[in-house]
Amino acid sequence: MSHERVSVGRRDPADLDACVRVLAEVHESDGYPVDWPQDPAGWLTPPQSPAEPPAVWVALLDGVVVGHICLSPARPDDAAPGLWSGRTGIGPERTAVVSRLFVSPGARGHGIGALLLAEAVGDARGRGLHPVLDVVTSDRSAAALYERQGWTLMATAEQRWGPERTVQVHCYTAPS
Repeated sequence: MSHERVSVGRRDPADLDACVRVLAEVHESDGYPVDWPQDPAGWLTPPQSPAEPPAVWVALLDGVVVGHICLSPARPDDAAPGLWSGRTGIGPERTAVVSRLFVSPGARGHGIGALLLAEAVGDARGRGLHPVLDVVTSDRSAAALYERQGWTLMATAEQRWGPERTVQVHCYTAPS
């Protein structure tokens, strides 16, 4: 499989509109995200510590944005960091949460999801953090990607998405 037409790099502010357009395609095609965000650009921009560069990347296919991924610090309501911490005895602050991974339906089959995942994992490890993620149980194609890349399913958990809403998520940990 050839990757010369595909490149992955840090997301530039100018890429954000294209990322929102691709996210809309993915939402229409796959139902991800489950709930369309009121502020899609804000949803695609994770909270960052002021000391770190934004941990957000895009994939380009022939120079066009076709994929996206980001890393975020663990939040108290994230299931995967707590599960990993409970298994290892290392605090959840030593995790990086992989999120907002999507690839345009028309650009699939080029290994783009795997390239984005490798970029985020490499960045997390470079900062001494362990990558974890969660995915809604209905997103079987995403779970299959993570498992093909060697990620381990730790558990299926309930995650609160609002005052009256919980969802089932699969929690994964990156390969050691």
